[in-house]
Amino acid sequence: MVIRRFAPRLLNSFLLVATALAPTLLSAQTTPGGRFILVLPFENRSGNPSLDWIGNSFPDTLDKRLNSAGFLTISHDDRVFALTHLGLPANFRPSRATAIRIAQQLDANYVIIGSYTIQPDSDNKVTNNNLTIQSQVLSIDQLRLSPPVQDGAELDHLYDAENAIAWKIARVLDPHLNVAEQTFLAAGGSVPLPAFEDYIRGINAPTPAEALQRLQDAAALSPGYVDALLALGKQQYTTRNFNDAAATLAKIPASNPQALEANFYIGLARFNSANYAAAATAFEFVANRLPLPEVVNDQAVALARQGKDAAALFQQASSVDPSDEDYHYNLSISLYRRGDTAAALQQADAALKLKPHDNEAGELRAQISIAPAGAKLAANPDSAFSPLERIRRIYSETGFRQAAFQLDELRAARMAALPSAKRSAEYTDLGRQYLSQGLLLEAEQQFQFALTADPRSAAAHAGLAQIRERSGSSADARNEAQQSLKLQPNADALLVLARLDLAQNHLPASANEVSRALRLEPTNTAAIAMRQSLLQRGQTVP
Repeated sequence: MVIRRFAPRLLNSFLLVATALAPTLLSAQTTPGGRFILVLPFENRSGNPSLDWIGNSFPDTLDKRLNSAGFLTISHDDRVFALTHLGLPANFRPSRATAIRIAQQLDANYVIIGSYTIQPDSDNKVTNNNLTIQSQVLSIDQLRLSPPVQDGAELDHLYDAENAIAWKIARVLDPHLNVAEQTFLAAGGSVPLPAFEDYIRGINAPTPAEALQRLQDAAALSPGYVDALLALGKQQYTTRNFNDAAATLAKIPASNPQALEANFYIGLARFNSANYAAAATAFEFVANRLPLPEVVNDQAVALARQGKDAAALFQQASSVDPSDEDYHYNLSISLYRRGDTAAALQQADAALKLKPHDNEAGELRAQISIAPAGAKLAANPDSAFSPLERIRRIYSETGFRQAAFQLDELRAARMAALPSAKRSAEYTDLGRQYLSQGLLLEAEQQFQFALTADPRSAAAHAGLAQIRERSGSSADARNEAQQSLKLQPNADALLVLARLDLAQNHLPASANEVSRALRLEPTNTAAIAMRQSLLQRGQTVP
């Protein structure tokens, strides 16, 4: 299974960290069942090869939406690896039988397959013409193909059509999914078609030069396009343009979930430019949120390059994953720098036990074994062997997603044991956190879970009102806000109504709602800002 080719040690160590931080999760189920999804490129049935890029765009969009909906999709890199392992080219469009073989190779429970057509106009042009999409879900466990789901749009709205298909597929996979279609449509933001095309062509480009140019064009066309920025920064890093890579990746907001991967590569880029202080800061950003041994190790290496004592961090990485020889090797060097030769020798022995033919570990052990007790490792340019700590240079997207997926299941199992009111409150808090990051789909799921636990949760209805407002469903937003206020007066619901009324130029109604919100929460910054906006438009606020 390709996922486990990348992630077993990563996943196990993540779970060790998670259970160390939250012992109450130990009794929860830790094996995700039936939710591994493989999305294959869709088949181009338009008869126009120049539109093949559209087929490659479906796995990217569907992966993102299905991940947000609680499924674990198999990454682009793992899919390409599986095709290579089977002796198939990366652009291969498999038959159903071959799709099953690929899915079994990847241990997937479901495969998403599909096709698309575009009807040209009388001049045989395809721009802004109708796109028709059809997709089906193939269950590997049951060897059953679902009825097709369909959608369509003008080509300029390809991204919306893909999000709509993602919603329909998610409902096939989980008929109980209660996230609104409009939330799926709004989840990815607005991406101009030319930028989306350049991004997809870039991540699937046959040469590094074409990849770099395409991704630069995508980022130029849509400067806030996080997916394009991340792909461009990683491509710049791959081509050893480290300063540009760090600058590009730094444009990704810290609140965005992809900031973790971005900062990992910022750390590597700064490390390769010998800017060890900036590298340590970037790795620390990731480690504080995902304390995986690989990340903690890299933070420690960057500190060690500055002449700082990083033994505690190396010890943390080694303790969480004692099966990794590099962590023992790095800890041995760090302890040797301290002058703790006895402990350093133990760690060198541990590294060699795991990898007996590690020549550097052998030389390190030999050097420590003849050193006087308390001797410290010092830089010696005349020495034939001057050991340095080893850094990890691979960010396993699949592994990190798998670990996050496992933690979600652990959390759900823990929360299921809580009283309904407490469970609803915790889900609502999670929803608010996701909402503050702009993750509408993830936020709605949490608010829906909260309402399942307690249908009379005013806070959860207020959260849904904000999501409906942001996704452009004004009538639904108003209904949810009013339902929330029937249950309990609260500022969030009142401010949704105030913004909706302001947008419709109903200034007195908006002012009344802002006034009520301020009476409930006098220091609410959003209410204060709305009050000022109304005053500037000549509307007094009681």
